[in-house]
Amino acid sequence: MKKTITYIVFLLTIAYGYSQELNLPVFTQYLADNNFVVSPTYAGIGDNVKLRANGLTQWVGIKGAPDNQSFYGDVRIADRTGVGLSLYNDRNGNTIQTGAKFSFAHHLVLDYYSKMYLSFGLSYNINNFRIDINNFNTTYENPTIDPFVTDDRRTTNHNFDVGALFRLKGYFLSLNVNNVLDKDFDSSIRNLEPNLLLNYQIYSGYTFRGPKKSGLEFEPSIFYQMFTSDKRSMTDVNFKFRKYNRNDDYFWAGVSYRFLNDQFLKPLNVGPMVGFQKSIFYFGYAYQITTNDLSAYNSGTHVVTIGINFLQGISNCPCTQSAVRK
Repeated sequence: MKKTITYIVFLLTIAYGYSQELNLPVFTQYLADNNFVVSPTYAGIGDNVKLRANGLTQWVGIKGAPDNQSFYGDVRIADRTGVGLSLYNDRNGNTIQTGAKFSFAHHLVLDYYSKMYLSFGLSYNINNFRIDINNFNTTYENPTIDPFVTDDRRTTNHNFDVGALFRLKGYFLSLNVNNVLDKDFDSSIRNLEPNLLLNYQIYSGYTFRGPKKSGLEFEPSIFYQMFTSDKRSMTDVNFKFRKYNRNDDYFWAGVSYRFLNDQFLKPLNVGPMVGFQKSIFYFGYAYQITTNDLSAYNSGTHVVTIGINFLQGISNCPCTQSAVRK
């Protein structure tokens, strides 16, 4: 039992080190028809205004496990330009991080006839990190609280993301470099945080229609992320489909399989996703089953997404039109 508890604490520590600061935790939020989650290059593609709010609870049943709330919004401000904003609050045990990303994207037409487009994006990030000491308690081994811990330790970090997006009809390939600057440390928590925050992301897939008049649309995709601090990398393999009705409302369903790249047959988690869009309103739900040793102590990870698409307008440039049918 002691060994199991030690293992759980270790995994929570790893989650603390990497789910915070390196980037806003990416689970399956981007699969809720919101690719802007993974790249600023998607700002302004699709409806004029797209808003998404996410609530994520990881490892339900384990005290102090990560819990996250986030908001995403992007809008087209010209035929070929878009801007976006994301806000988040991420809590992991006694560590709390809040932050914002301000994004800009510009879209180019490489070839009108083949529907070939190229987009570039840039995000300015501000992250606020603090340690909540309100829950610090004394124990038999540590009868007094460290006298140097007199208040919530805080630090603020500024950084940038850059990305490029290539699209050809229903195919897409997104390349992103996140947190391009090294962290400016607050010495009071230097030993608790990674210094090299740089990480790379690749997101690629293909959206294609089913038989004529079936209203079906299919989208296999893959998401890859690699952290330069320790060369750790992981991959999501995803598949989803949409079923449209005559009003272009739709429901969708899919599945995601996440694994460390040196452990393909030992997934970190796997789970289904469902959702729908009715008029301007959107809803999505994803459930991820934990498949490692923590599975006996939690009921999985739950992600809920609600959203609105409104002020829809057709751009004069097809480079800002989404491959997802509207």
